[in-house]
Amino acid sequence: GLAGAGVGAGDTVGVLCRNHRGFVETTVALGKLGADALLLNTGFAAAQIADVAAAHTPRALVYDDDLASRLGNLGPNVTRIRAWPVDERAGGPTVDELIAAGPPTALAAPDRAGRLIVLTSATTGPPRGAARGPVTSVDGAVALLARIPLRSREATMIAAPLFHSWGFAHFALGLSLRSTLVLRRRFDAEATLAAVASTRATALVVVPVMLRRILALGPERLRARDVSSLRVVAASGSPLTASLATRFMDEFGEVLYNLYGSTEVAWATVATPDDLRAAPGTAGRLPRGTVVRVFDDHGHDVAPGSPGRIFVGNRMLFEGYTGGGTKETIRGLMSTGDVGHFDGAGRLFVDGRDDDMIVSGGENVFPSEVEELLARHPAIEEAAVVGVPDDEFGQRLKAFVVTRAGAELTADDVRGLAREQLARFKVPREVEFVDDLPRNETGKIVKRALP
Repeated sequence: GLAGAGVGAGDTVGVLCRNHRGFVETTVALGKLGADALLLNTGFAAAQIADVAAAHTPRALVYDDDLASRLGNLGPNVTRIRAWPVDERAGGPTVDELIAAGPPTALAAPDRAGRLIVLTSATTGPPRGAARGPVTSVDGAVALLARIPLRSREATMIAAPLFHSWGFAHFALGLSLRSTLVLRRRFDAEATLAAVASTRATALVVVPVMLRRILALGPERLRARDVSSLRVVAASGSPLTASLATRFMDEFGEVLYNLYGSTEVAWATVATPDDLRAAPGTAGRLPRGTVVRVFDDHGHDVAPGSPGRIFVGNRMLFEGYTGGGTKETIRGLMSTGDVGHFDGAGRLFVDGRDDDMIVSGGENVFPSEVEELLARHPAIEEAAVVGVPDDEFGQRLKAFVVTRAGAELTADDVRGLAREQLARFKVPREVEFVDDLPRNETGKIVKRALP
């Protein structure tokens, strides 16, 4: 059907779909054509979609009807195909109609392999396309399976967005393992547990904010579903705080695995339940075939316990940004853009984004240390810390705090907690209480959207 619509090897096709079979059918079909799949974030605004389309010039776009209002700036040359039709007034063919009308004859193999183009999260700037070519080795699957005990021919529920590299990785891994993939178009904590219970899924793939929303259901609703089949809850996509990991394992058992990586480097480390218990807050240890080094500003290795820039080497590094350029590399290793350190046992800790650092009165502060401390308080659900302009210190720390239901807390309480355990220059001078922290579709906090 796509070939009949003019899509061929080397063409780019945008995929703007939530988690459902239409996404799966479309990306598999593009692979058979040798076309490039441009995975669009379902949280992008119309202007962002238009910018991405202008940069990648897709021949066609496969989309869900409820996202159609964001497509007004695409132009008439982009063929539109509906993947999840709900609006009877909408025109254009659907994925199901293309399948039904397509001839049953086999396709000739394309003369090139299609690429996967995953877009960066756009938390600090415009989205950029990160291209990744065909997988030519089983090293990637082996690396993950050596640290995360997934098994073949079982059911895996992918709650993380399929357009994100974490969700897509488990879609691809599920094909290799002959898994039954369980999908829901939108994440709902209670419905997710119900789906796990009804399918007896042994693995659940999430981003960390989903763990928080599951726990928020409370003990009675959590125990209303039998999810004892779960052997693996695999999280990635944004930082997993020590307090959240501990709370989740206290409720669900030793099933939580956390992968640290990025769109550009794929994975760097994996933390097992043992790692998360022994060293709360760790990003884990290196999987097979992966090299991680921590360098200072001059490209020299730093000692365990000392912070530096994190660089990664493995078989899954991206090919470069589709608009040109790549990440910094040192001795064949690629930057993640994060700062971190190793402990004496070889476990990696991520201290924060390289560009997240706040300089207050000449002192360097990474917000994650303050955020982690505040999140451990029984009255605080989560917190975000940013730097705001200050005439005397250059920048001062401001904390945005979400309290747990029924909890009472004052700004002085928050400052007092920080003052007891942190250096003076790490204490937030301002505290603002908010109902929620702004997040993108993959659960990352968008700090530039804070008031």
